[in-house]
Amino acid sequence: MTDPNHDVDGPKTPDIEEFSAHQHERGMAVRREVLGDGHVDRAEAKKDEFTEDFQDFITRYAWGDVWARPGLDRRARSIATLAALVSLGADNEIAMHVRAALRNGLSADEIKEVILHTAVYAGLPRANSAFAIAQQVIAAEGDTPSQ
Repeated sequence: MTDPNHDVDGPKTPDIEEFSAHQHERGMAVRREVLGDGHVDRAEAKKDEFTEDFQDFITRYAWGDVWARPGLDRRARSIATLAALVSLGADNEIAMHVRAALRNGLSADEIKEVILHTAVYAGLPRANSAFAIAQQVIAAEGDTPSQ
């Protein structure tokens, strides 16, 4: 059994625990700004003993570290994220990140261009699926591509 006062590298220290708490707090703030309170509240309500560590991991590292870095603005991060999700065929994540991209200031036309550009490198079937998902989200969010 793992000793709760030790991590992989040895004893836990208040500095590590304080840093971890800071990362979680910052991650939760970024996560809410990008995904919206409703999404985060639903995800938090669904977590249980089995998924709690994973949700904490996502919050601290994806949102509290990577999404909070100064090197790219959130629009650019949304573009990179959408391209990666389309490339991976991660259909279960695309709708959430299309909404996030809209929140981060991308237009429906820009989202269309990201998916179209990704199709050349990731494959047409994955882009076709991503277009169907994005089309539904964009219509539901009330944003439409220009003619």
